[in-house]
Amino acid sequence: MTNTEVAVPAALMRGGTSKGLFFLASDLPAEAGARDRFLLSAMGSPDVREIDGMGGGHPLTSKVAVVSASERPGIDVDYLFLQVWPDRAEVSDQQNCGNILAGVGPFAIERGLVAATGDLTPVSIYMVNTDSKATAFVETPGGKVNYAGSARIDGVPGTHAPININFEDVAGSSCGALLPTGNVVDEVLGIQVTCVDNGMPVVCLNASDFGITGYETPAEIEANEPLRARVEEIRLAVGPLMNLGDVTNKTVPKMSLLSKARGGGLLNTRTFIPHRVHESIGVLGAVSVATACMLEGSVAAQIAGLGTVGSSLEVEVEHPTGFFTVQMEVDNSSGSPVVTKSALLRTARMLMSGSVYVLESAWENA
Repeated sequence: MTNTEVAVPAALMRGGTSKGLFFLASDLPAEAGARDRFLLSAMGSPDVREIDGMGGGHPLTSKVAVVSASERPGIDVDYLFLQVWPDRAEVSDQQNCGNILAGVGPFAIERGLVAATGDLTPVSIYMVNTDSKATAFVETPGGKVNYAGSARIDGVPGTHAPININFEDVAGSSCGALLPTGNVVDEVLGIQVTCVDNGMPVVCLNASDFGITGYETPAEIEANEPLRARVEEIRLAVGPLMNLGDVTNKTVPKMSLLSKARGGGLLNTRTFIPHRVHESIGVLGAVSVATACMLEGSVAAQIAGLGTVGSSLEVEVEHPTGFFTVQMEVDNSSGSPVVTKSALLRTARMLMSGSVYVLESAWENA
């Protein structure tokens, strides 16, 4: 065993309001355990600062995308999302990430997995974690990915090229049904909840039921130990109801504390992911919250003040650093809601392309 370093090709990319390393699957160990040990070394985990690796010391900046050409009909690339935890030696594939997804299309084109097709290139993406599909539309003037533009998303400074993403068949992708419990509203440990899975398992709760306004900062909420304990108690109780089993060591469901909008949106959110509070809100988390708004009588619809819910709605979800707009269409004609459209705008940017260096001992152990 030596202490020399091994270089592995990678890109550091921002996708939406997250950041992470992007790898071609062929450049990583094929066996999952070996791959995860390598990624822990590459990210510098476990260490809360991830000082000896590429991780950013926070779940939102300690993420990995593994991308490969797809053999599935009608699909360009397969995308596996991996959450590397800064504070413990754990790599999780239990959820998807819609923010990192925003970088998959550009990365696939940059790496030659998808050929540019004019000024706008659609990239069809199979999301391995949730067995579902999305199509990202990437600007490619002159056959090259464009990152500059006038699109702005809250939580990211400046403006960039727009990446429009259409999600397809994501309802029930983790829990087996859009409404995993079969109900629009359930009572769990004395609290009314709406459990929804439209790409991300989310539990919608009324912030006032926990003695807060819902406008507190993420840091203030994280410092409220009784609140955190109560939210986690409900999360553990609702896991089996959502067909997720024991969620003690799982990253889902996300717990979203809702309150009335105060900045012009439809409603306001503070979301546990599941133990830290998101500085904004995850893409698929926002999609599930927006979907809950389309369900008459849900916790979300009640807070938003929606009586009769129509079939189409542009839902502006407020979060700690701004807004997230989701275009929703739901067909209620059969008596059970069927999502026909979930679409949104993201941006992404290539921050670095080169090699990640890990100690050869870590590679050999992998």
